[in-house]
Amino acid sequence: MFYYADEFNISWHPTLRAMWAPVGQQVMIPTPMQPTRRYGLGAANWHTGETVVITRRHKRRREVAELLEALLAKHRSETVTVAWDNANTHEDEEVEAVLRGAAGRLILLSLPTYSPWLNPIEMLWRQFRREVTHCELFDSIEALLDATGTFFDRYNCKPGGVRSIIAAHPT
Repeated sequence: MFYYADEFNISWHPTLRAMWAPVGQQVMIPTPMQPTRRYGLGAANWHTGETVVITRRHKRRREVAELLEALLAKHRSETVTVAWDNANTHEDEEVEAVLRGAAGRLILLSLPTYSPWLNPIEMLWRQFRREVTHCELFDSIEALLDATGTFFDRYNCKPGGVRSIIAAHPT
């Protein structure tokens, strides 16, 4: 199985984008008093379009190792290849421990530094922001996390949608 993986921010502050409004009127987007943030760590299967996403309070090495463990648990008898960027959280004893524990079933490919255009999952994060967080203030961070889960659950029900977003057309 071949996955593209990366991390993304889930901020309670709405992401802003251009909007149409009547001439002379400005659209007001409410924002919370304190910016609360969570992090998503996810991977998209290049062949099926299925995603594996976890949300956490931090995006440290431990959480990266959890994502790799989730991918291995999903494919117990198959080799899992993961392509991701060169973030410093991807190199650590905890990640190495998962790699050793996989006994050859996990292959990690590092994409060049500062080249998000080479990682198609960035397009999925962009779609997530368009559909979930653009100009939208949720009542609580929990409501935002629920909307995040709903987004990925919805796309996992129609994996062709994820493949279309990440431009995956496997033959």
